[in-house]
Amino acid sequence: MNQIKTAAIISYIAIGINILIGVLYTPWMINSIGKEDYGLYILATSVITLFVFDFGLGSAVTRFISKYIAEGKNERIKTFIGQIAKLYLSIDILIFIVLFSLYFFIPTIYKELTFDEIEKLKIVYCIASFYSVLSFPFIPLDGIISAYEKFIQLKLCDLFHKLVIVFIMTISLLLGCGLYTLVVVNAVAGILTIICKLYVINKYIKICPDFNAKSEENQMKGIFGYSFWVTISALSQRLIFNIAPTILGMVSGTAEIAVFGIAASFEAYVFTFANAINGLFLPRVTRMMATESNNILPLMVKVGRIQFFLIGIVLVGFVSVGNDFVILWLGKDFVSVYSCVILLIIPSFVYLPQLIASNAVLAMNLVKYQALVFLVMGAINLVLGFFFAQYWGALGFSVAVCISYLVRVLGMNIIFQKRLHISMWGFYKNSFIKLILPLTLALLFILYLRDFFPPINWWVFILKALFVCLIYVGFMYFFFLRKEEKCLFFSVFKSKKNLF
Repeated sequence: MNQIKTAAIISYIAIGINILIGVLYTPWMINSIGKEDYGLYILATSVITLFVFDFGLGSAVTRFISKYIAEGKNERIKTFIGQIAKLYLSIDILIFIVLFSLYFFIPTIYKELTFDEIEKLKIVYCIASFYSVLSFPFIPLDGIISAYEKFIQLKLCDLFHKLVIVFIMTISLLLGCGLYTLVVVNAVAGILTIICKLYVINKYIKICPDFNAKSEENQMKGIFGYSFWVTISALSQRLIFNIAPTILGMVSGTAEIAVFGIAASFEAYVFTFANAINGLFLPRVTRMMATESNNILPLMVKVGRIQFFLIGIVLVGFVSVGNDFVILWLGKDFVSVYSCVILLIIPSFVYLPQLIASNAVLAMNLVKYQALVFLVMGAINLVLGFFFAQYWGALGFSVAVCISYLVRVLGMNIIFQKRLHISMWGFYKNSFIKLILPLTLALLFILYLRDFFPPINWWVFILKALFVCLIYVGFMYFFFLRKEEKCLFFSVFKSKKNLF
């Protein structure tokens, strides 16, 4: 359990650095390269990520290796990793062909971009594509490290990645480097992080893949049966944020891409903030489903209550002072970011505390049902997003995301109730419903008092933000947190205490 506790702390340090990068470097980057070039940067990376992802095999690696570890089948682990490595290399070749072919259609797809923007996009696209093809075969590394529960080492690698980006990007911006250099910076940081993860596997896990062993038919059938539906889920999720810059590039232009890109980064911070703990529990949930009681409701409530508390402070804080922050941070040209962010994080507030149940869906191989929900979600977002973006740009696409995400929440709750036999009423009763009253009172109290502050500047904003945190924590402490949860937060940095 100390692995989970320490890894969670490192995760939040990495998240803090990531947020710091966003806060400090985004306006600096926009001022250095321009709003339009920043939009091109967001567009190019989003196009790449439409095609480059783990195709469901990342979670399959964690699930199958965790299962083999629990069963003591070390030889099957070596065979499994060898087969996965060869499979990733095969997929990598296909990705290269797709990305190479897509390059020639860039002017046809993005008709709202100027000739100069198209030429810049081509160069950025080539740099990002080269790194993506190079790094894709190493995606399973996270799954291997997680399966062996080396969470501290994995999170240290992620922290290293953030620090490298900060260091190199600072030098680049100080030297006045442009758009192309910033894309290269991310590629260099990614390659160095891959080397670190290979070192972790070699030093702490000492597992060598067997490339010569003949694959077992049942094993590969299980992998493909599992990963096919996870792939459908992943593709459907790419019809949310990854497709947004492409649609906005077709109907709105680079300025709206930049606005949505910034808003989406806030949603990503919220997701990362919540998933820092949840992501550590897949091996544990897998073991519970395989060898222990499959009643995960107590764990779901325990983690969910903490997540509601943490995400709640983000939601209340941004509703209260987010508009001031955006204006101070980026200027009045980006004021629409505020509304976009609120629309994007409202569904996350309800869904993200339920990720323990989502881990159970993976552990029980119920990904088919999840994939169908995500497919409906993606289709709704694609249709509504294309329609709304024509009239309201980034704000319209944010409305579409909000609606489609709420559909996902409803669909996944039905799966949790019907297929996993989790009492969702019991979950909401012990977590979400008990949170609503103190959260609402805190928000109303904050909104009433915030206008008593003088005209906004950075010092006033910091004072208001601290005031919001104190009021929220006070209401939550007295009206929401249980006794053991209060002790948890006070003892989180004490090495002799377990986090869960």
